[in-house]
Amino acid sequence: MKQSTFLLLLLGTAAGSAVAQTNVTIYGIVDAGVVAERGGSAGSVTKLTSGMASGSRLGFRGTEDLGGGLAANFVLETGIAIDSGGFNQSNTAFGRQAFAGLSGGFGGVTFGRQYTPQYATLVLADPFSTGLAGDAANLMPNTGDAASRMNNAIKYVTPDLGGFIGELAYGFGEVAGNNSASRQYGAAIGYANGPIAVRLGYHNRNNDTALLKNTSSAKDTLLALTYDLNVVKLHLGYGVDKGTNSSPLRNTSNPYGSLIAPTASTDSRDLLLGVTVPFGVHTLLGSYIRKDDKTSANQDANQWALGYRYAFSKRTDLYASYARIKNDNGAGYTVGSAIEAGSGDKEFSVGVRHTF
Repeated sequence: MKQSTFLLLLLGTAAGSAVAQTNVTIYGIVDAGVVAERGGSAGSVTKLTSGMASGSRLGFRGTEDLGGGLAANFVLETGIAIDSGGFNQSNTAFGRQAFAGLSGGFGGVTFGRQYTPQYATLVLADPFSTGLAGDAANLMPNTGDAASRMNNAIKYVTPDLGGFIGELAYGFGEVAGNNSASRQYGAAIGYANGPIAVRLGYHNRNNDTALLKNTSSAKDTLLALTYDLNVVKLHLGYGVDKGTNSSPLRNTSNPYGSLIAPTASTDSRDLLLGVTVPFGVHTLLGSYIRKDDKTSANQDANQWALGYRYAFSKRTDLYASYARIKNDNGAGYTVGSAIEAGSGDKEFSVGVRHTF
């Protein structure tokens, strides 16, 4: 046997052994298309963009069997801007997720940058799964110190107990001399059985920093319910948001050029009604969201959205979506998508998404 052939076989055997021991999976989403934004004071915007339905990403997921039903696991996931080749999440290397942990009969415990339990509740409620122009996060908060995620977090997820599952999460603020400043914590409990899925999520974010003291915490509670009738899936979400940063504006640059810039609500109620209608390779999506601002500014808003997906295969689909927001009393909500905040009160998008 030639030496080069022997070395290749040896390296292949070693690589196969390493994969068998660590069981590392490479996965991702490539999502890109064209979006037209209208209604902002800066004028219309038409552009090629990335991650409208789902944020484009590259991830590494690994597990190792430690014996006795115990396993070690990790996830490293980076957000990729397909239109420019750069990184999302403020150019952070693994800004989407980065955690390690252990799992077994007790459930799972993970440490690192992770999604909040309340955000997973919003995804359940939203027929658009917090993507496309109909993204529920245009009006409803998705919590966390960077959108839907917590840094420095410990999360515990229970095992499935007859359809019931629970989550607890705590994010260290890491402010010297003040353990409560900038900390976050959240929880959720859910039940899924047959056509019914229901979930209640909560998130609490302390707004104090090393320099800013004695501010109110942001408190968000969200109930999500879906009922699948096969021919149509019904969605319901109801949220209560209280405190500073409990419902921040996605676009904070006064997008409509108001003489008095809009302010984020510190006391609001959110109602979402939605449907998913699958038929063969086609899926229709629709939702209505009402933001009821309880502050003296009374800056209410509502959003109507329609979407369509065509599945070429289990991994590749074509999509189109349209949404419009009506702002009251100088409110400043904009129509965005999974990654972008948007610049106006109307948006149309069309694109393609591939998962691997």
